Amino acid sequence: MGKNKLKRFAENATFDHVFQPVQKELVEVDHEMKGKWHSFFKNDHPITLELGCGGGEYTVDLAKRYPERNYIGIDIKGARLWKGARIAYDEKLTNIAFIRTRIHNITSFFNQEDGIDELWITFPDPQPREGKSKKRLTSLALLEKYREFAHKNCIVHLKTDSRFLFDYTLHEVIKAEGLKLHTMSEDVYQDYNSGPLVEVQTFYEKIWLKDGLKIHYLQFTLFP
Repeated sequence: MGKNKLKRFAENATFDHVFQPVQKELVEVDHEMKGKWHSFFKNDHPITLELGCGGGEYTVDLAKRYPERNYIGIDIKGARLWKGARIAYDEKLTNIAFIRTRIHNITSFFNQEDGIDELWITFPDPQPREGKSKKRLTSLALLEKYREFAHKNCIVHLKTDSRFLFDYTLHEVIKAEGLKLHTMSEDVYQDYNSGPLVEVQTFYEKIWLKDGLKIHYLQFTLFP
């Protein structure tokens, strides 16, 4: 393991806004913050989750744009998550938290008392192999997990470079489940001139854009 990773892991442990539970413990017991996130943020503002947040680009940018909301970025990669956590610390952003965990453990952290009404899924692994379908962050199996804690009016944003994941989510999830589709774009940089969709770019998104890949977007309801 590189020195930079070790340094970032150590620094994550010093941040009050970063939560890094032992993964095995979540199998038997819920995290202590479940149902208590308003006490951490010291307000009752609604919460947005960024699932698979990577470096937390969206978590940080959205928190700056919308201080009347709280934001939690979730990723299993602590060295990536450190980037957003460090920015939040340096800029004294009080409406941000990060959790290092796998998405399949997400119900150990939240319930409906937490006020979650928005999910951002930014460039997740599309998991194209049929045997991996349940691991797709927009799979029906994971949507059922999100429904255990999210509010009935919860909105999901999917931003992806994968045409496969875009088509799968549109046809096999949104249409098959009778979910309301609010917005669809096959090329956000053609359809949008401003706003988070084009003004926030992840590390890998910048690379994909240089390679000429189109970026797709879906916004839909979580509940039928």
